[in-house]
Amino acid sequence: MGVKSDIEIAQEATLLPITEIAQQLGIPQDELEPYGRFKAKIGEGCLDSVKDRPDGRLILVTAINPTPAGEGKTTISIGLADAFHQLGKKVCLALREPSLGPCFGVKGGAAGGGYAQIVPMEELNLHFTGDFHAITSANNLLAAAIDNHLHFGNPLRIDPTRIVWKRCMDMNDRALRNITVGLGGHGNGPVREDHFVITAASEIMAIFCLADNREDLRRRLSRIVVAYNYDGEPVTAGQLNCVGAMMALLKDALQPNLMQTIEHTPALVHGGPFANIAHGCNSVRATHAALKMADYVITEAGFGADLGAEKFMDIKCRMSGLKPSAAVLVATVQALKYNGGVPKTDLKKPDLEALKKGIVNLEKHIENLQQYDVPIVVAINSFITDTPEEEKFIEDFCREHGCEFAKATVWGEGGKGGLELARKVLETMDTKPSGYHPLYDLEQPLTAKIETIATRIYGADGVEYTASAAKSLKKLEELGFGSLPVCIAKTQYSLSDDQHKLGRPRNFHITVRDAYVSAGAGFVVVLTGEIIQMPGLPRVPAAESIDVDVSGQITGLF
Repeated sequence: MGVKSDIEIAQEATLLPITEIAQQLGIPQDELEPYGRFKAKIGEGCLDSVKDRPDGRLILVTAINPTPAGEGKTTISIGLADAFHQLGKKVCLALREPSLGPCFGVKGGAAGGGYAQIVPMEELNLHFTGDFHAITSANNLLAAAIDNHLHFGNPLRIDPTRIVWKRCMDMNDRALRNITVGLGGHGNGPVREDHFVITAASEIMAIFCLADNREDLRRRLSRIVVAYNYDGEPVTAGQLNCVGAMMALLKDALQPNLMQTIEHTPALVHGGPFANIAHGCNSVRATHAALKMADYVITEAGFGADLGAEKFMDIKCRMSGLKPSAAVLVATVQALKYNGGVPKTDLKKPDLEALKKGIVNLEKHIENLQQYDVPIVVAINSFITDTPEEEKFIEDFCREHGCEFAKATVWGEGGKGGLELARKVLETMDTKPSGYHPLYDLEQPLTAKIETIATRIYGADGVEYTASAAKSLKKLEELGFGSLPVCIAKTQYSLSDDQHKLGRPRNFHITVRDAYVSAGAGFVVVLTGEIIQMPGLPRVPAAESIDVDVSGQITGLF
């Protein structure tokens, strides 16, 4: 019999009623709003009742730059939490929700893998509790309000050529990147160019994940800059008088979702911004709630440490007051060999020389995390094709760089395969106190913040700005947005802005081609290289393998 797929493993798991999972965190049954038997939203009363409790310890899971070989960051996060659970620790996961775009595209879902999964995985990966739908609807309500305002006389004097708010949908669809709306005559509104982004890249998603509570959500929604008027002044969502309706759409979505792992470890799964475009972390509300209800909280930030971890440290933690106690940096032998020049088809073959070349990617990410003064443990996500010599080389490398490490086999063994890693993380937190601090000062000019990240995190020699980018950054500072943190949109596949430069690129510059403010989220988005906000499907999308059998069971989802 062959190796079971992720969905087969998940569908064979024995699940507990969500009320029993809630009991582990002390959540009373009357504060649960069930969505079926195995997932529920946590009521506002419960969140209020725990807010004065002391916080548990927060552990960030991040990784080297992703490759086609996969690093297993979510799988390690879940397996590590299951290992804490096996050790008798009161632990809770705080993870992001999956986007349908990658599920039907190439990356697959975001429920983990093997025996380290959130279940039911197909429910999580597909419609879940409707949070993405609510965010999409709120985003597009605001877009409709803008065009409606133009249609009925435009009293705010919005310049139709300077509307910056984009529509969104939760699916990869390259045909919607640049479109024309309003065709068909006067009754259909003014004709203008418009754009779509994927929901995970929208500002509503970022706001949703950074808002502390309903009042904060309202303030942030009101601040959204949707356009500029003929005098060059910002026009906000608050001026369009639709924030109340957006709040109504987001009211239930704002409550964190409770699920379980295969081993019945509690997991709060809430929000899902991409890290190559947005800030790549689950909601602040869910993270804070988990810290109040558990002694240890394991969270992750999207893609490599140059994106997700940087934004976790410099945006999420700075805004929310969160302080990570440790960071787990996930690496695999195969991915490091890929960074050393080995093609995807040959990664299972032993190649110590390629590993030696590719290990520089791990080296740079260790250095990056050390800049935040947070203790690091490298998690070597082990595969059966890894040789003892290859694993020893990584272990020796970590020792030489003053970095703790542990091997993990959670895909095949669940929490049992993460016990060594869990013990190492616990020991590290007990012996190496975290001195977390952000990388840059908010009072620096926007260009100084960009250059700090580019040189210290990416390893660039400097930054080049297109004429339009330089103009945009100058205008944003004139409008009073210069003291915001920056959220750099960059390819996830390289430390540089060129996805083909693997390993640890040297002698390169980052090219900034545009910048705009996400005033509601509270950061300035900086676009580099060829990064796009609406992905496309690959030549052979994962959707071609997904189906439903005669009994109604979903197949082919991974």
